[in-house]
Amino acid sequence: MAEPEEGRAGAGFELPILLFAGFRSIIDELHHELAAHGHPDVRPAYGFALQAVGLDGASASEIGRRLGVSKQAAGKTVEKLEGFGYVERVDDPEDGRRKLVRLTARGVDMLARSAEGFDRIRAEWVRALGAERVRALEADLRMMAPANAFRLDAERWFAG
Repeated sequence: MAEPEEGRAGAGFELPILLFAGFRSIIDELHHELAAHGHPDVRPAYGFALQAVGLDGASASEIGRRLGVSKQAAGKTVEKLEGFGYVERVDDPEDGRRKLVRLTARGVDMLARSAEGFDRIRAEWVRALGAERVRALEADLRMMAPANAFRLDAERWFAG
């Protein structure tokens, strides 16, 4: 895709393609790194699901609500994550009738490596574009994205 001339607006269809291409470049680079560090089976959806589990664990229903999917869809994702060793199901200490999904050490490792990778990739963008442009891009995207589109508080899950 040719770049528009300086100051000339691009075609309307270019914006979503460029946003998606930026997202894909970040995710692909991160997943290449994760595979090299013992996490070859990770998919983007798994990272979102592991964040939805959180440090305290969650039921499949809670995970579904946090992800905006059905309990059944969340349950299928949990099964895959369990098969890869990222989560485990345990009895809920507060309600013996339900199971709680908890991160395993492998799941915590994958999320920690993801956070480090995202920070490193962002730093590369800062080196290439400059800190002010990256901050402005992030601020503009926050302004344009619906407030409830995604939970952006994953960092606090690792703060204890």
